[in-house]
Amino acid sequence: MKRPVVLKALGGAAALVLAAGCSSEDASPGSPSSGSARERPGAAPPSSASAPASPSAPAPAAAGVTVAGTLAEGLKSPWGLAELPGGDLLVSSRDERTITRIDGRTGARTPLGEVPGVVPGGEGGLLGLAFRDGRVYAYLTAASDNRIVRMAYGGGAGDRLGPPEPVLTGIPKGFTHNGGRIAFGPDGMLYAGTGETGRTGLAQDRGSLGGKVLRMTPEGRPAPGNPFPDSVVYSYGHRNVQGLAWDADGRLWAAEFGQNTWDELNLIAAGRNYGWPEAEGRAGRKGFTDPVAQWPTSEASPSGIAYAKGAIWMAGLRGERLWRVPLAGAERSGEPEAFLRGDHGRLRTVLATGGDRLWLVTSETDTRGTPGPGDDRILRVRVG
Repeated sequence: MKRPVVLKALGGAAALVLAAGCSSEDASPGSPSSGSARERPGAAPPSSASAPASPSAPAPAAAGVTVAGTLAEGLKSPWGLAELPGGDLLVSSRDERTITRIDGRTGARTPLGEVPGVVPGGEGGLLGLAFRDGRVYAYLTAASDNRIVRMAYGGGAGDRLGPPEPVLTGIPKGFTHNGGRIAFGPDGMLYAGTGETGRTGLAQDRGSLGGKVLRMTPEGRPAPGNPFPDSVVYSYGHRNVQGLAWDADGRLWAAEFGQNTWDELNLIAAGRNYGWPEAEGRAGRKGFTDPVAQWPTSEASPSGIAYAKGAIWMAGLRGERLWRVPLAGAERSGEPEAFLRGDHGRLRTVLATGGDRLWLVTSETDTRGTPGPGDDRILRVRVG
């Protein structure tokens, strides 16, 4: 069983050493580069019920990160996480197609049911979640595409999800590279990170929704101020975006899976081209925007990110660690640091919940991990 302990930070310089021959997290199962994870070591535009798990004892603080306990355990293929007013959580199961409400204090669970129309397979299924104005938004893989839907949810005792209403359809789907993270920005618009489904040409095609960061109204229409006429495309040239977060200055950051060399943290700006498939990592090529930070794919394979305490916190799947990227001024103020290396296995989602507190979701039951007793978990984390 994984121990709720804290490791000292690993130096960022070591994280930036090229690891030749590695493949990204999302290599297809059965390919030469796949296998057990344990074996494979911009500013946003201006604003216009089951029994709870027993909390574990807090771990001692060290180097700015403390695992303060376990909120919930025994989750199956958890992926998306959204916080409700009042502090309770909604968590999606990628493969079981369900959404569960979890009491943010006790861990008590209330199943909200299965989302109709989800067709799990590979990296697809019921993915990211967001909550706004009495509706749950979900990014999901359907029979013909990836899409965003929304469902009414009052949030009270006994409430259940309403039928899904399409918000945006026609996002390309594949066995891999489905993206899946959604979040509301400080401007009130809905953002989504998508993948190019392994068809690399989609990333540079501004007429496709694959390999993009998308920006739309809550109803799914192109948001005012988008860079391309009548389009929800906000930035392009991405391989597989699964992390979205805004810093204290309202700038949008996105985590992106690389292929064989570099995973990326990008500062997203409207209309920018982030290079894939012509560039992976810092290429210094005219017309492409380089990442602010990059990692060998064996040390990251990033999924969710969050902003807290002056830094971006990035969950690593293959890397099995929580990365901290300190920010200041235009970009970043220091080298990335790694925490919790291997203590809790694959890390899928990180969500800021105010002040120095994060929720951290593990991902050992997604067919690529090595599940142990109690997997998967939502951990309480404090950062400094």
